[in-house]
Amino acid sequence: MKKVSSWGRLNFEPHELVILSDPLAIPRRIKDGHGIPRGMGRSYGDVCLNPGGVLWDATRLDHFIAFDAQNGRLKCEAGVLLRDIQRIMIPQGWILPVTPGTQFVTVGGAIANDVHGKSHHKTGSFGNHVHRLTLLRTDGQRLECGPDQNPQWFSATVGGLGLTGLILDAEVQLQRVAGPWLETETIPFAGLDDFFRLTQNSQGWEHTVAWIDCTSKDNTRGIFMCGNYADIPAGPLPPTKTLSVPFVPPISLVNALTLKPFNTLYYTLKKKGSGRAVAHYAPFFYPLDNLLEWNRMYGPRGFYQYQCVVPNDVGREAVRAMLTAIAGQGMGSFLAVLKTFGDVPPAGMMSFARPGVTLALDFPNNGSRTLELFERLDAIVREAGGRLNPSKDARMPRKLFEAGYPELHDFLQFRDPGMSSGFSRRVMGV
Repeated sequence: MKKVSSWGRLNFEPHELVILSDPLAIPRRIKDGHGIPRGMGRSYGDVCLNPGGVLWDATRLDHFIAFDAQNGRLKCEAGVLLRDIQRIMIPQGWILPVTPGTQFVTVGGAIANDVHGKSHHKTGSFGNHVHRLTLLRTDGQRLECGPDQNPQWFSATVGGLGLTGLILDAEVQLQRVAGPWLETETIPFAGLDDFFRLTQNSQGWEHTVAWIDCTSKDNTRGIFMCGNYADIPAGPLPPTKTLSVPFVPPISLVNALTLKPFNTLYYTLKKKGSGRAVAHYAPFFYPLDNLLEWNRMYGPRGFYQYQCVVPNDVGREAVRAMLTAIAGQGMGSFLAVLKTFGDVPPAGMMSFARPGVTLALDFPNNGSRTLELFERLDAIVREAGGRLNPSKDARMPRKLFEAGYPELHDFLQFRDPGMSSGFSRRVMGV
């Protein structure tokens, strides 16, 4: 048994860690195991945890199998990192069409959580670009799934949080690019009305996202960032320096004393560098990946991420109500992201992303005070007809999960009885 936590570092619970490396031995190793597959553990809550039970570590299933260089189709094992796909494929003129805020994610994890990025309004979520996957059930059944092959199994597995079986490999469609560069624009804004105006006027940009200053109260200020792939071939990489948070401080470095200065400094620096520029894909897509172990800065009690999506017609009012509730509690987030999702239908029946406005915020774990704030935010999301992101969640009430995911009843027909996680037991009972 080994104590394991997710990226939020909220709890370190004992797990039996089983490393999967030999594909031929996997059916025997997961048979009737009552475990959950785990990749890099970058989920913030408990979808990648199974306290007191088994974790099947799939990170050594990391082989590239085949690549169609003419059509950009990559077949690989589920433990391959998105980082390695980008590094190998971009010099060949291909890039992942969807990538989340970190490249330290496995292909299997990206499918199981149907991750989204800054381009949802154009390209949808990760599952929209998966042609096929191989699913292994704990009873030994092996299924080849895709939009045109066992489509219901495919829909249940994409965004299925690892609960339909173990993804062994997948075939992913890549996007043609000239090189690793993007033409970008950075625009400061003041107020939510300004954000929504910028969003409506940014349809020509493939990638859009906004950072907001939660401490700026009524007239919410922020930075709107856009990017399109540039017609610039690969060249020398910009100099990079990787730093690391070397230890867990005794208290959270994000607190009432530091939050406002952090936000003010970030806004000032970004505003100073506003305008058009050319940026390398890595710092644009993964701004925190050069600060290793950054989750340690929240101290020994860890942190929560709260991410919701609410429908467009009530998005402005719901976001304003949430920011008011946060300010009213005297709390805030340094990592606060606001963006809109497009109308691309998801590939998964339990996929988080849907048309609407999404707000993601990180909060230090201050015990009951933080949980009381989340209850207020939950009420706003529920009234707006929204939902929370399971891959970011560590405390969602069961009723809110059921209300936000009306497809749950259909999904449960595809559950693997040998798969169980902390999240599934908390919101599904098993």
